[in-house]
Amino acid sequence: MVRNVSETVAQPGSQPAARPVKDASTVMLVRDGAHGPEVFLQRRVGEMAFAAGMTVFPGGGVDPSDASVALDWAGPDADWWAEAFGIDAGRAQALVCAAVRETFEECGVLLAGPTADTVVTDTAVYAEARGQLEGRELSFAEFLTRENLVLRADLLRPWDNWITPVIEPRRYDTRFFVAVLPQGQLADGATSEAEVVSWCTPAEAIRRWHEGTDVLLPPTWTQLAALGEFASTAEILAADRTIAPIMPVYDPEADGPALAFPNADRYFAELPKNARIRGSQRPE
Repeated sequence: MVRNVSETVAQPGSQPAARPVKDASTVMLVRDGAHGPEVFLQRRVGEMAFAAGMTVFPGGGVDPSDASVALDWAGPDADWWAEAFGIDAGRAQALVCAAVRETFEECGVLLAGPTADTVVTDTAVYAEARGQLEGRELSFAEFLTRENLVLRADLLRPWDNWITPVIEPRRYDTRFFVAVLPQGQLADGATSEAEVVSWCTPAEAIRRWHEGTDVLLPPTWTQLAALGEFASTAEILAADRTIAPIMPVYDPEADGPALAFPNADRYFAELPKNARIRGSQRPE
């Protein structure tokens, strides 16, 4: 059962002062494989300031330029996304733009096309622009306008919303999206933020976590467990999701896992015995 933030707040005085929260977008890229849906994952380099060494989906923080209104957009409008995530339209548009931009920057997959009903098949021709976007030399709206591309918001689906616990030094209000890998496109590892990338079924990803090969933070593990319930990408896209914000709460005196979130008992029961999750994620 998904619990609302208000249902996971600890007692007054048990949590430190909350640090600022930055909006972020994460995209779960999926494709149909021989053994069911597969998802694209990245193991972050150890030098990253946030989630170093963790295995995650492509994504990142919202950039101020993502709020630009000067771009062509196909699919549900900002008001639709605002209702889905329970926020205002301007913020929703920035999150959708960040989702598409970050996916392109981090793995070369571009959810955009020359028209409202097409999508590019060869993103290699935009390699230079990809580097400029990652270096913040070019805004995503400028890139789309220059290349006469339409952002395909209809290729995304809203999926979940997790907020970093208040005890963490870096905090994000992350919206999770899901999208099917466009035909003809390839997801790669040509980013400075990832040392290993792979396609695998959700079950395989969780097995690698069990074995200690990869480290999955609770939000990533939760999404993989959910995706594993579907038999095809079509079923994933058709899923009816009710999205409520989830903020894990750290309470070292709790009768159970010190970090409270939906299905925490299962997560920590299945956690490899030699695993050590950094900071507030560490089971005590």
